Amino acid sequence: MITIVDYKMGNLMSIQNMLKKLGYEAQITSDPDKIRDASKLILPGVGSFGAAMAAITELGITDALNQFVLVDKKPILGICLGMQLMCSYSEEGNIGGLNWIDASVKRFPKVVNEGKLKVPHIGWNKVVGSSEFLKDDTENKFYFVHSYFVELNLKEEQLMESTYGISFCSAFQKDNILGVQFHPEKSHKFGMHLLKTFAS
Repeated sequence: MITIVDYKMGNLMSIQNMLKKLGYEAQITSDPDKIRDASKLILPGVGSFGAAMAAITELGITDALNQFVLVDKKPILGICLGMQLMCSYSEEGNIGGLNWIDASVKRFPKVVNEGKLKVPHIGWNKVVGSSEFLKDDTENKFYFVHSYFVELNLKEEQLMESTYGISFCSAFQKDNILGVQFHPEKSHKFGMHLLKTFAS
């Protein structure tokens, strides 16, 4: 069973509906036992880093997440804020994250590309990399909504890259941990390919 982690921040139904369209059943839960028993997890997220970490703590699901990811080493996909929560630290709130990935979350500069680009970064953008999660037959574009980006300390964990004034990590992978900065559930055929590859 694919399980979407509900910590009260994120477009959970959109992800569940996309998976259903692809033929996969998914449950939405904040129950620690269901999280531990899942075959695969999706950690979504929309909002602020600090509020998200507080919600995860208040719901008492930190241990279940760590058990799933670090001990049982089962597949997990972090989406947007969910990707950032996997990192060790964020400038947003100046607090630590789940610390599964050696990386910092940083805000885009106030002036991007000499003021020609606005923050947050909203809309379609090209994603480049070599991965089974990308479609091989065309230029891959995904939908982004974010003001912060991930800066990896271990560049070999970078799976995909995008550019918005500056180059940034748009996806990383470390063993069973996959994180994407974009929203696959909003990215049409490219997002469907990524979610199907993860779910299968």
